[in-house]
Amino acid sequence: MKKESKIDLKETKKVVDKQELNLWKRGFTPQAEIWNGRMATIGIGIILIVIALISKFSSI
Repeated sequence: MKKESKIDLKETKKVVDKQELNLWKRGFTPQAEIWNGRMATIGIGIILIVIALISKFSSI
């Protein structure tokens, strides 16, 4: 029994053009997922900065 579930690279190569990658699109799109990741990274960075500032200036 041989599995034939290989995905051809030519089929999946151009899902999203590079020009469209930074567009602000809503819904379940690759662009929305990219922006979600960027915003999450910025949010985590801000939280870490706030925690560092609070721990530096707290008197405990």
